[in-house]
Amino acid sequence: MSSGDAHRRSLLGLGAGVLATLPIAAAADTRPPTGRQTVSATAFGAKGDGAADDSAALQAAFDAAFAADGPGFVTLPPGTYKISRTLRIAPHGNLTRHHGILAHGARLRSAITDGSDVVAFDCRSTDRFLLIEGLDILGNGREGAGLALQCESKEHYLYNFCLRDLVIQGCGGDGARLLGDVFEGQIANSYFRDNRRNGVTFGHGKQAGILSALHVFGCVFGQNGRFGVEMVNGCYDVAYHGCYFLLNGRNGLAAANGCTLLSNCGFENNHEAAADFAGGGPGIWLQGFGTLIGCTGYSMFKQTRLIEAYVVDQFTMIGCSGSGDGNAKGAGLALIGGERKGRAAIISPSGAVEYKKGFEALEIGGKDGGVRFGSDWQSPNLARLGDHHLWVDRTGRLRLKKGSPRSDEDGAPVGS
Repeated sequence: MSSGDAHRRSLLGLGAGVLATLPIAAAADTRPPTGRQTVSATAFGAKGDGAADDSAALQAAFDAAFAADGPGFVTLPPGTYKISRTLRIAPHGNLTRHHGILAHGARLRSAITDGSDVVAFDCRSTDRFLLIEGLDILGNGREGAGLALQCESKEHYLYNFCLRDLVIQGCGGDGARLLGDVFEGQIANSYFRDNRRNGVTFGHGKQAGILSALHVFGCVFGQNGRFGVEMVNGCYDVAYHGCYFLLNGRNGLAAANGCTLLSNCGFENNHEAAADFAGGGPGIWLQGFGTLIGCTGYSMFKQTRLIEAYVVDQFTMIGCSGSGDGNAKGAGLALIGGERKGRAAIISPSGAVEYKKGFEALEIGGKDGGVRFGSDWQSPNLARLGDHHLWVDRTGRLRLKKGSPRSDEDGAPVGS
């Protein structure tokens, strides 16, 4: 183990203990009850030998399993299934019972070359309790997404779903793409790597549908061409717990409208597409609001800090760290700017914190200890004593005003 690896693992060690207490077990157990009827893909002629084209057989198995009177589950026995066209799941009529794909040991090897997705779930009804478990999708770089879940509708919903133990890599588009009325779902213990676009894209529908209340547990997003995860079309309500984002071409996470929560997540050596450290960037790019708890950023190459944020609402970091070695020895924790109305609090940070254009955060327990308040009279983080506000005017004098100051010279100077 290199000294860099040892340092990174020591940073993450504290988070691992906390991660063990996360309520993963509290996630809804969507395994089919013992005895649940399933159909096997082999019953429809799927070979799983890596040579035969299994597209038609698997499509027939999916159609049978997800028919209105179908058993609900399709099982893919261990093997390699060659796929030359998109496998579509499009239930007609509401599905509100357990249903899904059980595929431990099964790999879908894409032979698709026209940019279409490998597996596409197109929700045209109300769909609940979908489980996709153990599926391995290997792309060839010329298809679209490995797995696409989409519900662009004002009337239909895909929710209470679970994706777990997935491996999706080598796809020409995203590893996975979730768009529209997709909510109250979980993604656990899954691996999205070496996809040409993003590891995963989350988003509201372009025309309709709100993505929300998604939780991502213990997943890895690595070596993807653009972002590890990108949150698009105004979505923000996704929480990441104990996930790792590394070696992506650009940011590990790009959240253009904010992100509900990141807890105990690590960001390592992202911005692989940059020429050098000077041209690199943060592990997380965030605009809007967010909460980070126990997250770490570590770099030896081109990642410059854990996060760069433009704050327009509330932004909080608790117990986060950012550091670097080698070519990235100047890597820090955060670069934060924002609007005057934006409020930021940074508690017990480790690593350099910088600000853009006069933006100031409330810092507690930083490298110099104590509490650092905003100093500009317009800062939302001024020190307050009861109804009185304290600030430092442009001449360096401390001023006190009952109520909110209306100018830099408002209130009374304190002391000589």
